Amino acid sequence: MSLLTPLITSAGLIGGFQTARSTGNRPLGGAVLAAAGAAAFSLWKRDAGTGTAAALTTGYVAAFGLSHPLAKKMGAWPSVFTVTGAVALASLVFGRKR
Repeated sequence: MSLLTPLITSAGLIGGFQTARSTGNRPLGGAVLAAAGAAAFSLWKRDAGTGTAAALTTGYVAAFGLSHPLAKKMGAWPSVFTVTGAVALASLVFGRKR
């Protein structure tokens, strides 16, 4: 089982948030998020196929969106860590080689 895609998506979600927060530049944080998502997509496509890669990428982007309203309920970092864990788990379960 490859841990590369869960690590990449975790770096994208956590690193994107931290980049935006520390620099005050939200587009730069979005660039980190997008670069990691693109890298994960290509690995998921290679390992699990295009359909699964598209579904996992949709989940990755949805997790980013969900982290915002979730942050209002539980705080910013707990929200980011929660959605990051969910995406990493989905990547482990569905993104592995066929």
